[in-house]
Amino acid sequence: MVNPNKDKLDKVLAEARRASDQRELGYREQALKIYPHICGRCGREFTRKNLQELTVHHRDHNHDNNPADGSNWELLCIYCHDNEHQRQLEAQQGNISHDDGNTEAATFNPFADLKSMLKNNK
Repeated sequence: MVNPNKDKLDKVLAEARRASDQRELGYREQALKIYPHICGRCGREFTRKNLQELTVHHRDHNHDNNPADGSNWELLCIYCHDNEHQRQLEAQQGNISHDDGNTEAATFNPFADLKSMLKNNK
């Protein structure tokens, strides 16, 4: 027995995948025309042979923000791209913090009075 809801869901998922693939091809091809085939983080160079390992990273993490001038893109190798997204996930979970310019620098200096403390111990 065929489940009509499953068929409908399969069609919706297939269309979403198709749309995502089509969108990615568009901005990927544009980015590869604009930028040199070099990872923006590690500096690794790419040729036709390994170009599939070079990805387009959206700087604002919005995959729908694709300005024609490429200002929201950077080319990253698959390793640096994965690392960037992992850092973003950890920041969202509160495991690490990113300096957004609004935080005050730490001012505590544990060695500030070290010289006098050493003199007292003699």
